[in-house]
Amino acid sequence: MSPAGPTPPGAPQVKSLNCPGCGASLTVRSFGNAVTIICESCHSVLDAQDPKLRILQQFHAATSEDRPLIPLGSRGAIRGVQYEVIGFQRRTIQVEGVSYSWHEYVLFNPAKGFRYLTEYDGHWNDISILRALPDESGGGATLKYLGETYRHFQTADAATAFVLGEFPWQVRVGEIARVSDFISPPRVISSEGSGKEVTWSIGEYRSGRDIWKAFKLQGDPPAPIGIYENQPSPMSSNVKSVWTMAGIFMILLLTLAVGVYWTESDEQVFEQMFEFNSSAGGEASFVTPVFQLNGRTSDVELTTNAGVDNDWIYLNYALINQDTGHAYDFGREVSYYHGYDSDGSWSEGKTSNSVTIPSVPPGNYYLRIEPESDPNRGLIRYVVTVKRDVPQASFFGIALLALLIPAGLVTWRSLNFEHLRWAESDYGSPADGSFLSTVGAVVDSFQSGDDE
Repeated sequence: MSPAGPTPPGAPQVKSLNCPGCGASLTVRSFGNAVTIICESCHSVLDAQDPKLRILQQFHAATSEDRPLIPLGSRGAIRGVQYEVIGFQRRTIQVEGVSYSWHEYVLFNPAKGFRYLTEYDGHWNDISILRALPDESGGGATLKYLGETYRHFQTADAATAFVLGEFPWQVRVGEIARVSDFISPPRVISSEGSGKEVTWSIGEYRSGRDIWKAFKLQGDPPAPIGIYENQPSPMSSNVKSVWTMAGIFMILLLTLAVGVYWTESDEQVFEQMFEFNSSAGGEASFVTPVFQLNGRTSDVELTTNAGVDNDWIYLNYALINQDTGHAYDFGREVSYYHGYDSDGSWSEGKTSNSVTIPSVPPGNYYLRIEPESDPNRGLIRYVVTVKRDVPQASFFGIALLALLIPAGLVTWRSLNFEHLRWAESDYGSPADGSFLSTVGAVVDSFQSGDDE
């Protein structure tokens, strides 16, 4: 793409001429601004500045991929300005022996001048020439324009493979230009040059449906394939909002946790040591002295510490309200084993076990305990401790996970989107250097702003 020349205001000027090569009629829509005209019949590239339309070049006939999706002469509103499609070209780059082609459309308005649309695999960009040069102090890795940072995405030699219509520069089939793209989705800044002349342009991603609506085209636009270099991530705004909400709720959760730990009494109401001899036989079940649970309805935590060593003890518990007879039945096992093998020392289990009973009303309670273990294991001592109104960290841990899991999932999806984007760049995959660019792109997506 080359810079446009002066564009006088006024109504569109349309003039009919004849091709000197084949005599076919030519319609000039940007008369006075066109530098090159291409005859659709014989594919001659004509010098529009020459009164005799000197033939500059002839090329082979078009292929199926050279049919414009937006016909020449179509008119549509871009950013509230009516433009007419006057030119079309296909350009191609080679990457590792594979050809990739995209299409460019030249748009014209007598008062506003030239504008461009590009299309690749169903992805569209609305492009205009930059009015000021970007800041290239990033050493080629980045550049800045209007306060926004753009990251280098790709550099390649682009060859013009097919042209049709009018162009505000002297176009040639086969001409090659060095093109570099720098992205800050949904925008892309491109430099294009051959020799010392370099043109800078800025594009903004547009959906095919927007283009079809603007030009009132029939049917549906081609479905986009893959992820394009400056395609905005559908997750980027969600990442910011989800983490903002998660941060707010984590602060509220922390405040609640501090309040709960401050107000709960963590009161010990019973503790006693007991002995169990599994080899003694007889009825092992017994009840403890009565203890009081005062205050409001709260949780009750029962902890068993047992002197087991390569051994185990199982205790059937029942917390019983002396006044109502209501019982809370549960069982707990305490086991601890250790030793040595070919891998060194090992251990499993532990000598203590805790269980929490939620929402126990105040009142007079006692425990019924029935221990059991392997026969002939001998004497096992254990201590039973009961506390009421105990802060439960597990609740806050679960609540924290409930906040982090969806935020992490949205972040992962956003990073994966960026991974797929940068896999198509000069930097390949995150394994060979683009991971930092991927993370940077997600961070940049938190920032918003308009510039052109």
